[in-house]
Amino acid sequence: MSVPKILCAIDFSAGARAALASAAELARARDAVLILLHVVEPVRCCLDGDMALAPSAIRDLTANAQTELESWMRDAKRIGVTEVATRVAVGAAWDRIVATAQEDAGIDLVVLGTHGRTGLPQGLVGSVAEKTVRHAPCTVLVVRTREEP
Repeated sequence: MSVPKILCAIDFSAGARAALASAAELARARDAVLILLHVVEPVRCCLDGDMALAPSAIRDLTANAQTELESWMRDAKRIGVTEVATRVAVGAAWDRIVATAQEDAGIDLVVLGTHGRTGLPQGLVGSVAEKTVRHAPCTVLVVRTREEP
């Protein structure tokens, strides 16, 4: 029997902080591996069209995300998770979350927050949480922050 794995999507928002707390508690209780995933999105939707980030900017964002994930990993370990891994992917957030869950058969739960850092209305670009729930190959737990109605 394989060790269960929990994938927690981290965009460094307050919603991701709430998702981390829930994912870490679940990982601790189940003695599961916790995987923290941050997705760098190279194309941002703009009103005038798509704007692509330069490859050097993507490299910088990836390196910065990995550094920040190390801090989040320490937080998970303080909660009591014994094994935490970090990953940084490039692409559309929901797609990379789903692909990561599909590629690692041991992942049996995805945890993410309801509101991320995009700042764009859900109707304009769609919700990462909604698309992840629709397409993920496993159970998805969407964690609300306390400030949400």
